[in-house]
Amino acid sequence: MGSFSLFHWLLFGGVAILVLGGGRFSNMMGDVAKGIKQFKKGMADEDGAAPAERAQMIDGRSAADIIAEHEAGKAASVAKDRA
Repeated sequence: MGSFSLFHWLLFGGVAILVLGGGRFSNMMGDVAKGIKQFKKGMADEDGAAPAERAQMIDGRSAADIIAEHEAGKAASVAKDRA
């Protein structure tokens, strides 16, 4: 109970094809496939970007500078607590 058997899914798929029509269903699946391909292509383009292009600037400083400053502040805080 609560989950559908294989027969239920096949029956549902058959009714969906009858209601939507075979061509319309195929077009819908084709559009889904195109969307997935475009998503993968976009992700690949994003990964191929140069690291310099991905660097973020916050208040005129690079993200790496801000992180280094934060780490230095944490180290000073730990040294202060130990003293």
